[in-house]
This record gives sequence, C-alpha cells and structure tokens, in this order.
Amino acid sequence: MSQLCRHCATPLNMQFLDLGFAPPSNAYLEPADLSRPEMTFPLRLQVCGKCRLVQTEDFAQADALFTKDYAYFSSTSKGWLDHAARYADMITERLSLTADSHVIEVASNDGYLLKNFVAKGIPCLGVEPTQSTAEAAEAIGVPVLQEFFGAEIAETLPKADLIAGNNVYAHVPDINDFTQGLRNALKPEGVITLEFPHLMQLVEFSQFDTVYHEHFSYLSLIAVEHIFAAAGLRVFDVERLPTHGGSLRIYGCHKVASHSEAPAVATLRADEAERGMNDDSYYLAFQQQADRVKNDFVQFLLTAHAEGKTVAGYGAAAKGNTLMNYAGVRTDLVPFICDAAPSKIGKLMPGSHIPISPPARLREDRPDFLVIFPWNIAAEVKSQCQDLADLGTRFVTAVPELVVTELVASE
Repeated sequence: MSQLCRHCATPLNMQFLDLGFAPPSNAYLEPADLSRPEMTFPLRLQVCGKCRLVQTEDFAQADALFTKDYAYFSSTSKGWLDHAARYADMITERLSLTADSHVIEVASNDGYLLKNFVAKGIPCLGVEPTQSTAEAAEAIGVPVLQEFFGAEIAETLPKADLIAGNNVYAHVPDINDFTQGLRNALKPEGVITLEFPHLMQLVEFSQFDTVYHEHFSYLSLIAVEHIFAAAGLRVFDVERLPTHGGSLRIYGCHKVASHSEAPAVATLRADEAERGMNDDSYYLAFQQQADRVKNDFVQFLLTAHAEGKTVAGYGAAAKGNTLMNYAGVRTDLVPFICDAAPSKIGKLMPGSHIPISPPARLREDRPDFLVIFPWNIAAEVKSQCQDLADLGTRFVTAVPELVVTELVASE
C-alpha cells in the first residue's frame, strides 16, 4: 500500500531518491555506544504528483530525532550569527517592530536569533523542543517554551506580529499541523517568515547530502503555496538567499490580510515552472546525480589512500553523515573529523563511527587533504585554516562536484 502525501493525502508512487539505510544524522555516539546496536532507518524520498511535496518515507519519529541532548547549536557558525543579526535589523525596520510588538521564533535553538530582539527591547518568545539548546538560550536571556510547535500549542501563545522559522519547516513531521499553528499564533496583520533550503537548488546542484531523516520535507514555492492555502495563509513575498546552498525566505500572512503580493512571488513561480518542477521528469533524474557525486568522492578517497596521502574531515555535520553513510566511508579512509562544537567533540559520527576531534588536532596531524563536509561554509573554514594551507594541506569539497583546491600561501 502506498504511503499518502503528508500534505494532501495523495498516494505516493514516485521515488525521488534512495540512499539506503542510515542512522539519524545527528545521533552522535559515545565510545561506550559501540558495544550496543545502532538503529538505522531507510532513507528514501518520494514526491507527490499533485502538490509536489518531496518527503521522506515514514520510518523515524520526531521524538527519536530531536532528543534532549540534540547536538546542533546554531551559534557555532559566525556566518550564521551574522545572517541572523542582519535579518533582525531588516525585519525590525520593515515591520516597524517596537517594545509594543511580539515576536515568536519556532525552533529557536540556542537563542542565536532572538537575542537580537532581546537587545532591541522587543518582546519575544522561543519555542524549542530540545532541552540542551533551550537551556543555552535561556542562559543568555531569551525566554523559551520547551515544546514542539503545532496548532494546539499555538492556541496558548500570545498572538505575534512576527513569527520566524529558520530551517525548521523541512523538519516537521506534520507539516499541516505546524502550518495551522503558524496561523493560530499570528495577529490579523502579522507576518510569518520561513527560511528553508530550496528544492530547486538541491536538484540543480546535486545536494543530496542535505537529505536526512530529520528533514521530513524538501520544499519548493509550488508546494509551500499549496500547504499555506489549505491553512488559510498565503505567500506575499519571497527572497532567494545563499544560505545552506541556496534557500528561500518566504513571507506569509493570513489570506485576508492587507499585504500586497510582491512581484518576486510571480517571478519565482514562473522560474520553477520553467525549470520543469511541475513535471515528473524533473524529479525522476535525481538519483543518477547523487550516484555520480558519491562515486567521485569514493574514487578520490581510494586514490589518496593508495598514494599514501592522509585525509581528515572538517565539520561533523549532518551533510557529512549522509554522504559518508551512503558512500560507505569508514575510518580507514577518513580517520577523524574535526569540529568546533564542544557538544560533538569526543563523540563518534553515526554510522561511520569516525571520531570527532577538536580543530587543534589538524595542527598536530596536518593532513594532506581536508574534506570540508559543510560545503555551504567552506569559505569560512578555509579562512580559519589558512595556516594549514601554508603548510601544504589541500581542501576538498564533494558537492556539487568534487573540487580539490590549494589556497595561495599567505604573505
């Protein structure tokens, strides 16, 4: 029996991507865990032929993915902090937010965004289900409700002038309930902004490593407009962002609100249609692209190993977990990965069991090649590791295609 679309309940009969079996991408292991079984789930995506929502098959549950010790902290990346600060300044001016306004962020993580509103004296509330990140936010003065956001919880919240959600819309298992929650918590003329990776960029730049169980949905404007309309909402503006390899920031409101539709919405609708996102063929060709990226990466690692070259990784990110688990990479080819997040250091990558070390280890072991798994912040990582480049380390990214670079030595 076919799984039904999570939005419109249409039977799903079209496969978009099959990455085999993998553990949840943020289920980092302690060394003691190696003596116990590790849970894995099929990692397959299907596409709805009606609303065009690309979605994971139903295997992993949200409470198994976002646990109290969830290890992703948004503040680890300076580039993301800067992005959040710019957004706070922009949206405060655009919506004329004041001390009489109210801002809600769903999936507020460690307070990386709302701390900017706290500093401006604008009342705000974060809704965050993971204890570790919620406590980090509260420690810097950001009020947090530790709950999963949805329609029922939203009814209990003070109505908001702005509801922000960054990289959460793709993570919710019940996207209809979540969207209804946005509507329930919004003032009549309030504004919703959601940022999420754009499916069009994922396809056209072969970003299959952004696929993992924690991402239940892969979103286009086509799909989001279907979902919003069913909840009594509409999209009235959209921006294309460079974050996470190419994202959208959509602006939503109540269907009857006075916000006029910006020309950018029609432009993106037309662009998605022109690229073929209303056609089955657009989705059916993606498996071959993913396999090419995986095969090129494995060949690079095997060649480096055969030549006696050392390889290390940087960024114990979900992207790296998806790539390495699909490629079957283990410690014989990548002995260790470095990461700046204290919550990950000393743990092991799920599936591959590659140990996670502090960045200082790169200076001790100086690898011949450093694979940057979070390719969306590759420039930031290269800048931080200029001293390694001066000593001859070459940097590698695998997506959208294998690139091995050599930085010019600093003066």
